[in-house]
Amino acid sequence: MRITLRVWRQLGPTDPGRLETRDVPDVSPDMSFLEMLDVVNEGLIAAGETPIAFDHDCREGICGACSMMINGVPHGPNRATTTCQLHMRTFRDGDTIVVEPWRAKAFPVVRDLVVDRSALDRIISAGGFIGVSTGSAADANATPIPKTVADRAMDSAQCIGCGACVAACPNASAMLFTAAKVVHLGLLPQGQPERYRRVLSMVRQMDLEEFGGCTNFGECQDACPKEINVAVIGRMNADFLKASLSNRDEAA
Repeated sequence: MRITLRVWRQLGPTDPGRLETRDVPDVSPDMSFLEMLDVVNEGLIAAGETPIAFDHDCREGICGACSMMINGVPHGPNRATTTCQLHMRTFRDGDTIVVEPWRAKAFPVVRDLVVDRSALDRIISAGGFIGVSTGSAADANATPIPKTVADRAMDSAQCIGCGACVAACPNASAMLFTAAKVVHLGLLPQGQPERYRRVLSMVRQMDLEEFGGCTNFGECQDACPKEINVAVIGRMNADFLKASLSNRDEAA
């Protein structure tokens, strides 16, 4: 198959950037999207041109590094799929594919399709962990946890921190990401001692990073490659309200 690739090229954060059009012949339908970009880059290097910069790591839908907008949709048109899991058979011969970086104030462009997502790391550093001593590894069933609770915690823990929720949100909100990280620890016994301090700290850091506010559009859950539901935002808001009312000094 043959496609026309319109890809965002930007030398750095201060460069205005532009869409560059490339004709890409002989694309195998069995290629992943990233493999297609690899082939394009091989051609650019052979021609003495600068290859397209893009993030990737595991290429197994685990790490979340392969963050890019494909035809205006985070990770492309397939639901519950990261870019590295997207195959070219999803598209048709002759299609034009527009590839851009995440668009959010909190995700400044580094180069081409690469953005700085360290704002998400700083939210985690603010409280997305268990700091109390838990001792050595306990037996699997030593701490009884109802299956329904364990399942909800695991659903939230699936978040890979790709930032698709931010990219999809008209407000560039990080509420789904932050809520997933807050809730998966807040549901478990080990996360209870720091539960309310955690939600205050992480929400405060999210605001400092200049993400937009959540206004319940719902695009975040549709774009999430792990299909995390917006119900986690409601649970986080409940914890945040309780923490704010019971600990006014820390919430200030």
